[in-house]
Amino acid sequence: MRISGGQARGIPLVVPKGDNVRPATDGLRQAVFSSLGARVEDARFLDLFAGSGAYGLEALSRGAAAGVFVEKNPKAAACLRRNLAAVCKSLGRDPSVAEIRQADALTAPLDAAPDLVFIDPPYEIIAGIADALFLRLRAALETRPDALVIFEMPGELALAPEGWVQLKRLGKGARQPTAAIFRAGRAAS
Repeated sequence: MRISGGQARGIPLVVPKGDNVRPATDGLRQAVFSSLGARVEDARFLDLFAGSGAYGLEALSRGAAAGVFVEKNPKAAACLRRNLAAVCKSLGRDPSVAEIRQADALTAPLDAAPDLVFIDPPYEIIAGIADALFLRLRAALETRPDALVIFEMPGELALAPEGWVQLKRLGKGARQPTAAIFRAGRAAS
């Protein structure tokens, strides 16, 4: 697995061995970032359930200004630290442009409203966490009405969180990874 675009294109990413980490595929990340286009430049991101950090690191490679990674698994967080150092070295940037919080994505403080939120949780927990997660994000993104949430999930799953609009769905369908792009919808008056 490698960074698929931007200045750090080709930098390999390490993932923890023997754990249940399922990194975002290169192809799906390319589709996501092609859809985001210029929105990535100078953006601040939040990468929840970060794992190897593939989404946030891809954002940095493609011009994001800064971000926060949230990953509670210690082995994955250690790999993420190595990946961040390698990508930042390639970019000629200090790794302090991104913070790694070793915490649970469901309870970690969301103190700075990002422009982009990447969510790539273990597929088996999505049904149990999605509503609560979108509710938290709605409050955290109040000051950023144009912020986008990119949620990776299996193709057979559909999410329709209250107060959110799905703008696009990327991927090949059932039994394949897909990514849905959401924006907070207008509150009912």
